[in-house]
Amino acid sequence: MAEIICTANAPVPAGPYSQALIADNLIFCSGQLGIDPSDGKLVQGSLAEEASQCLINLSAVLIAAGSSLSAVVKTTVFVTDLAQFKGINETYARFFKEGPPARSTVQVSALPLGARVEIEAVAVKT
Repeated sequence: MAEIICTANAPVPAGPYSQALIADNLIFCSGQLGIDPSDGKLVQGSLAEEASQCLINLSAVLIAAGSSLSAVVKTTVFVTDLAQFKGINETYARFFKEGPPARSTVQVSALPLGARVEIEAVAVKT
């Protein structure tokens, strides 16, 4: 049976899904948008700021699950404009400095709430 993870330190899910689930020793995190959990609004500013908030939210979910970004083994980055790939990489590298996880980056036509980037992850429970 999977354990559901929910924290007020990350945005409330925008649909019928959990922020994360723990199954065995793995944490499956739903995609995080660049939403500020304090007001429920998408951060305004650059794509780098939006990506940074995605990773801050992802970190909060992982901490609630008893883990951290350093235990992430795989991420998927969804972005509405691959021309912004370089900026996303620079932001991403600030959060995953050593031994970055495996990653896929996919361009999509749209994301919920008008977001430009969404990041999901799988991590090991530490």
